[in-house]
Amino acid sequence: MFASPSRQSPNHRRRGWSAGLAAAALLLTGCAAATDTATPAHAPTVAATPTVTTTPPPAPAPAPTHVPADASASSALATLATLPVKGRAPKTGYDRELFGPAWSDDVDVDGGRNGCDTRNDILRRDLVDITYKTATRDCVVLFGTLHDAYTGTTIEFRRGQDTSADVQIDHVVALSDAWQKGAQQLDQQTRANFANDPRNLQAVDGDANQQKGDGDAATWLPPNRSYRCTYVARQIEVKALYQLWVTQAEHDAMVRVLTECGAAAPAPVPAAPAATVAPEPAPSVASPPAAAATYRNCAEARAVGAAPLYAGQPGYSEEMDGDRDGVACE
Repeated sequence: MFASPSRQSPNHRRRGWSAGLAAAALLLTGCAAATDTATPAHAPTVAATPTVTTTPPPAPAPAPTHVPADASASSALATLATLPVKGRAPKTGYDRELFGPAWSDDVDVDGGRNGCDTRNDILRRDLVDITYKTATRDCVVLFGTLHDAYTGTTIEFRRGQDTSADVQIDHVVALSDAWQKGAQQLDQQTRANFANDPRNLQAVDGDANQQKGDGDAATWLPPNRSYRCTYVARQIEVKALYQLWVTQAEHDAMVRVLTECGAAAPAPVPAAPAATVAPEPAPSVASPPAAAATYRNCAEARAVGAAPLYAGQPGYSEEMDGDRDGVACE
């Protein structure tokens, strides 16, 4: 026996028709219900609020943060040995403008006009957790965090008239120092490249940068001792790239820092051995021939190289010693 199919009530059939009509409507409009509670058709549309991007675009290669205490320090020491050691030239004629406009985007080392000035390029490279100003194509840094290599502290950067100077961009080899050690001979474009070269730039604590001024390694080193090897190695790299020199005091300070990092100390230059002067050989004096037992006269003694004759020597005779002074044939 088969059970008779149950009959649906009119209300049940009406509910089924309603559901079917709703599904058809959704199919015709190209939408599907995601939840049981749909947004009413009359709900206002809210425009998305523009947000400030915090994802940094590709930036220049990060600055070195550590030089291993072996090969890299030794390599820097070897490069240092190639730098000329000279006295500091006069600062006469130095002007910041001789190194081009500050933070120019129009320099060779910048990759060629990337639309962002050098200061913001370095902030993008050295800061983390960055927030950019809108409509600047991720160039102008509004906020960020700097883990400062010079002091070993953390600084919260906030762009503003009273706060931007908390983080400054340091020239690892100061412009004035470069001017006094060879940059006077560089052409204008090369000096502009030097001033904007990322290898010579570092975002740092503003107070530390002010304390450094235009000092070299002989007069200022980062308070954070663990960064000194990298700092000195970068100065050497930049000076070698731009054919600058170092003073003797600067050279010695750099050697001291790098050897403390584990670099092999340079072998002392051996002193030139004292010149050994061989005594000049005594002039060769021909030994007089064996004297004859007697000479008939002084002329005969002189003829054989025996004169003068001294008393007691073979061949001497009083007859040839006219003044009887013991020397004949004088």
